Amino acid sequence: MAKKRISLTQYLIEQQRQHGRIPAQLRLLIEVVARACKRISIGVNKGALGDVLGSAETENVQGEMQKKLDIIANEVLIEANEWGGHLAAMASEEMEGIYVVPNRFPQGEYLLLFDPLDGSSNIDVNVSIGTIFSVLKKTGNDEGVSESDFLQPGLQQAVAGYCVYGPQTMLVLTVGNGVAMFTLDREEGSWVLTHDGVQIPADTREFAINMSNLRHWAPPVRRYIDECLAGRDGPRGKDFNMRWIASMVADVHRILTRGGVFMYPWDRREPQKAGKLRLMYEANPMSFIVEQAGGAATNGRQRILELQPTTLHERVSVMLGSKNEVQRLSAYHAEAD
Repeated sequence: MAKKRISLTQYLIEQQRQHGRIPAQLRLLIEVVARACKRISIGVNKGALGDVLGSAETENVQGEMQKKLDIIANEVLIEANEWGGHLAAMASEEMEGIYVVPNRFPQGEYLLLFDPLDGSSNIDVNVSIGTIFSVLKKTGNDEGVSESDFLQPGLQQAVAGYCVYGPQTMLVLTVGNGVAMFTLDREEGSWVLTHDGVQIPADTREFAINMSNLRHWAPPVRRYIDECLAGRDGPRGKDFNMRWIASMVADVHRILTRGGVFMYPWDRREPQKAGKLRLMYEANPMSFIVEQAGGAATNGRQRILELQPTTLHERVSVMLGSKNEVQRLSAYHAEAD
């Protein structure tokens, strides 16, 4: 007999009914985000045929040049989510402040954060990119919504997920009950559950880091990488492979699939910044997913999900993946301190 196909909707309803993980409004919100990701996937797949490649000749709040697809993806997510009645406000890596749901639409109790298109440098060279998202519940009974409502530790996330636009378009999701992967059936236009209960191996022989920045890293990170590069003749006693796609979504997806450790640490080029990646849009949702898959995530000295955000666009050092490797990195930082 053919294996029964489980859709995203069925999976979410089971999480709602059988496990009590998510209320109905949160389930509907996830489905809206998933539909928006399908629209973004269509634009990514068309590439030059859809006139979506190249620079938009504008800068985002981070001072980074925006690609056309950055802006398109941001608009798709806002337009898809603003009218449904599930959200109070949204925040995006591409926008300076929060986007409060307009008064003409009903306001919900959730907050949506997203990096509309992670790995923008890969858009024009046809390498995997993705969308990262996180959902928080608005706390307190105050009317209206402000930036401070978003500044919650990652532990308080209700949902985290990402969509990777590669040879297959895949949606990876956690509602705090493990990690599930859905593959987009392009012919039917539906998300189909293809992996459930995803687990990251505790040990690995792979690491992902931008080696061109080696001279700028802090001693604990240099120590870890030097030991990996020494291979079986070094203190680790085994050979390592390095992988680096320059798209956090793609690198983390590989780690979820077969293990590894991903590092984007602090470096001396901008010593006043804690790191490069954004805590709210990248580090928190990815750390939630990785931990739910049995991995670990740290900034070197503290569990990322326990960090208290102070600003909407706060940056952070990130090391996540196979638990034993992340624990080793934490130990090297503790020894250096």
